[in-house]
Amino acid sequence: MDLFEKLKLNRGPLGSYAKEVHGYFTFPKLEGEIGPRMFFQGKERLNWSLNNYIGLANHPEVRKADADAAANFGMAYPMGARMMSGNSNYHEQLERELADFEKKEDAILMNFGYQGIMSAIDALVDRHDVIVYDSESHACIIDGVRLHMGKRFVYPHNDIKNLETQLERATKLVAETNGAILVITEGVFGMSGDQGKLAEIVELKKKFHFRLLVDDAHGFGTMGKTGAGVSELQNCMDGVDIYFGTFAKSMASIGAFIASDAQVIEYLRYNTRSQIFAKALPMPLVIGALKRLELLRTQPELKDNLWKIVHALQSKLREAGFNLGKTESPVTPVFLNGSIPEAANLIYDLRENFNIFCSMVVYPVVPKGVIMLRLIPTSVHTLEDVEYTINAFNAISGKLRAGEYERAMEKVL
Repeated sequence: MDLFEKLKLNRGPLGSYAKEVHGYFTFPKLEGEIGPRMFFQGKERLNWSLNNYIGLANHPEVRKADADAAANFGMAYPMGARMMSGNSNYHEQLERELADFEKKEDAILMNFGYQGIMSAIDALVDRHDVIVYDSESHACIIDGVRLHMGKRFVYPHNDIKNLETQLERATKLVAETNGAILVITEGVFGMSGDQGKLAEIVELKKKFHFRLLVDDAHGFGTMGKTGAGVSELQNCMDGVDIYFGTFAKSMASIGAFIASDAQVIEYLRYNTRSQIFAKALPMPLVIGALKRLELLRTQPELKDNLWKIVHALQSKLREAGFNLGKTESPVTPVFLNGSIPEAANLIYDLRENFNIFCSMVVYPVVPKGVIMLRLIPTSVHTLEDVEYTINAFNAISGKLRAGEYERAMEKVL
């Protein structure tokens, strides 16, 4: 079969709906300055769908740092991969400051979070090694694990007893292959919002020999006393051997980093293919990240205000009878019962009649018959935003239970 003909016949599980949903349910265009209120299809909406956790996207000091760096350096500098011609004092300064923030010996910058974690996994292990990972790990981890040429064992989400079973299997196997064991989990799971059981995993090091890689994309900047992440919150920073954070969430930018022992970072610096063969992060992003990290350290009120909004939103949703699952983070999933057509009509009503924009998650990400509305509170939301949203959610859940969205499905699809 011709390749293009095959793609035409099989557009993928999401692509098969592209003509009906593109531009509204998928690939929507939010316009205006990033914040709690943005424009969608010409109307202002209360926006709960951006990972601008501590409000740095439009912080005046951040905007100035970004603008000044762009004016001074342009977007091209430094030109080339870091190993060849793309290194700078600013890149190295950012790495030192990130390592210090995470209480590690060194750090390495990554161009993107998704690409970074994938290629780091690929670099860290070989065919003799075994990976053991949480079943609800992000797609970037799953794709990284797929690159692994050796054995990989998965344990049910946060099931420490089963993890112990998988470690027993892995320990027997590496005794034969003379390999090593890498355990991978997340600090905050981005869909459910619950935390990885990092302290309990670290405790297993007393019984098994392994290294622990934690993807803390949603925890970096939001969790722990200083914002250093879930391992700080759970008091087990020393037990996390390889810490991964991204700039795309609390820092509202582009890029990522890994912090670890100096010898591990040196190894990654010389063996991570996606960084060796890719252009370095542009200078405005690096200088902008330095400013963002400075604000994380010096303005704790940003994180404090985030948690004020998180506590208000989540407590009031629970008081109203909504199921938020097991979230222990700013990620706020609201679980409802309904079909995919009902979910489409509900979101349409929420956006068009209540002017609220939030993300909708349906099967296969969640089980059939489940609708998940995913809200991301930020420090720049207000308590008035919370009250309005609670009232709107009460209204749509009543309509859902009454069957109004089922009867109206032909209006949207």
